[in-house]
Amino acid sequence: MHSYLVLRVVAKLLMPFILLFALYVQFHGDFGPGGGFQAGVIFAAGFILYALIFGLQKAGRVLPRGILRFGIALGVLIFAGVGVYNLLIGGKYLDYSVMAHNPVHGQHLGILLVELGVGVTVASVMIMVFFTFARHRNTKGSD
Repeated sequence: MHSYLVLRVVAKLLMPFILLFALYVQFHGDFGPGGGFQAGVIFAAGFILYALIFGLQKAGRVLPRGILRFGIALGVLIFAGVGVYNLLIGGKYLDYSVMAHNPVHGQHLGILLVELGVGVTVASVMIMVFFTFARHRNTKGSD
């Protein structure tokens, strides 16, 4: 891969914009199209691009499997935790209107937190799936 200098330079230039766009989609999801799932996919696609260009070993050092496992668990806990919090303060599961002094603010906060949990989970799972299949392919050899 060392001979593809232009590809590496272009990828290094695009990566910050891909990840920034993922953050935009994540935090703009409650105002328009987008949200956690889309942002997670965009973030994972950016990281998978990095892994394809710079190699699995380097990508594995940047984002180890332990961090991916933690991301999967954290995202699910954020999603479920918002629902449990609503139950504890007297609301229904994932009824966000009780989360703040104003029901509109509560809805906004609840959706933001749930979408954050979804985004973290989707990105972590997609990257983990990519690593699993890519490493499986490397261990079997090329056909």
